[in-house]
Amino acid sequence: VQLQASGGGLVQAGESLRLSCAISGRILNSYGVGWFRQAPGKEREFVAAVRWAGDATRYADSVKGRFTISKDNGKNMVYLQMNSLKTEDTAVYYCASDRSGYYRLKSNQRDYQNWGKGTLVTVSS
Repeated sequence: VQLQASGGGLVQAGESLRLSCAISGRILNSYGVGWFRQAPGKEREFVAAVRWAGDATRYADSVKGRFTISKDNGKNMVYLQMNSLKTEDTAVYYCASDRSGYYRLKSNQRDYQNWGKGTLVTVSS
């Protein structure tokens, strides 16, 4: 499975942005797909995850109510809709896949086996 994140850019605080994650290869129903981010000088952190089969999702507390993860199984795409962006959301955003995500959506980056290149989101004040 290969993943490619896109859609980053420069926005002002309060605005919205949608990130896309294109997935190629054979992704099974047992998979989960997650979004992570890494801000300058900080460790990479969990943002959101979704089950490939079904609708279960999980969010970091810092983005609950502002971000929405969704997917289009037919197009092999996962999205991250980001609303009410804050300057602290500035980071490089990555999507990643977990072979056993169906059983439990995980927040630890070490549980994800395949990663795409990140896309930079910059939120100005």
